[in-house]
Amino acid sequence: MVSQKVTIKNPTGLHLRPAGILCKEAMQFKSLITFTFKENTANAKSVLSVLGACVKCGDEVEFVCEGEDEEEALKALIHAIESGLGE
Repeated sequence: MVSQKVTIKNPTGLHLRPAGILCKEAMQFKSLITFTFKENTANAKSVLSVLGACVKCGDEVEFVCEGEDEEEALKALIHAIESGLGE
């Protein structure tokens, strides 16, 4: 299991488009990928779960990856968020 905290930089937070990009990125990996925000845990491979977390710009989330490709998954997701998730 690996984990890392990251701050959301998107001006509008994780609304539908960036949530979809995040999920698409997460689904490329076999590992279980979740993130915690305000004591809630969301499945990073589920758009509804990501949207339900109500993450806004400037919020800090902690990604947790568990599985055979956990290191690569965490690195890819952190990179995607830090590059703005297509925005």
